Amino acid sequence: MHNRAEPPRDPAAPDPASPASGLLAEIGQFGRAVKHVFGAQSHLLAAELGLARSAVSWLLLAGLAATVAGVGLGLSVFAFAGVLLAKWFDSWLWALLALCVMQALFLLGAIVLFRRCMHWMSLPVTRSEWSAMMHDTLREAGGQGGSDRTGDEERSPS
Repeated sequence: MHNRAEPPRDPAAPDPASPASGLLAEIGQFGRAVKHVFGAQSHLLAAELGLARSAVSWLLLAGLAATVAGVGLGLSVFAFAGVLLAKWFDSWLWALLALCVMQALFLLGAIVLFRRCMHWMSLPVTRSEWSAMMHDTLREAGGQGGSDRTGDEERSPS
């Protein structure tokens, strides 16, 4: 009856007659965006893992180089100290004896430190925590359900 011309529609605008299809299109677009984001994240993760794998070998190589350099530096320092002691004592025999005493004192200090650390590991609280950790690890590794625990081990750590 009326000859009104319809206004031109925007092709990107959703169809007002079918709101359900517009919702489905948006859900599909959201799904594609999520897939795109997670795809990019997985590529980034793969690149980072490759870089980390490469970094581990370089770290091991750098650690080896630092160890070799440290040993070389230590030997050089002891040689220099030996030469200085030989000049001071005016005898290579006394210089080498002094170097041996210095190395023995260093070794004794390292042994005392090691024993102190072992003592800390044997304190009662540490022993009980270590024992509980070992029992839990063995139970998980053996696939046991914990039926072999005694009443002493069942108390919870505080």
